[in-house]
Amino acid sequence: MSVVNDQDAPPPAGPPPRLLDLGLRVAGGVVVVVAGVVTGVLELLLATVRVGGQLIGVSALLAVGANILLSWFAYEVVGRRWAVALPAVPWFALMAVAAIRTTEGDLLLAGDNWVGLAMIVAGAMTFAVMGFRQILAPPSTLGGW
Repeated sequence: MSVVNDQDAPPPAGPPPRLLDLGLRVAGGVVVVVAGVVTGVLELLLATVRVGGQLIGVSALLAVGANILLSWFAYEVVGRRWAVALPAVPWFALMAVAAIRTTEGDLLLAGDNWVGLAMIVAGAMTFAVMGFRQILAPPSTLGGW
């Protein structure tokens, strides 16, 4: 039979210190913003993918899936309903910049590319739906905030 000494027992688990919690939320927010930019660039690169000479809509599907995951992850790591804007704002900004012709005549997202247009519409609608779901969601039980 063994006897456990109370001095050797680990301290009871409690909520993390407020500064550590805030630091993790800020770091998560930065990760979400960077991920929004990275997925936007990847979607723009895949908007011109062709199979057998025909455009395929892989970037529109990626936009929907990635934007759902980014919106969910943003809320989970930041813990605020407005966090869906963290990946959405850089994504929208990237799409707007991609649709503007440079002085050299370069254009990342042409108006005659149905996949690019579908990607923008699908991605924007996904962020809108995820944001609307956050507005309608019941109050969360996240501790500390």
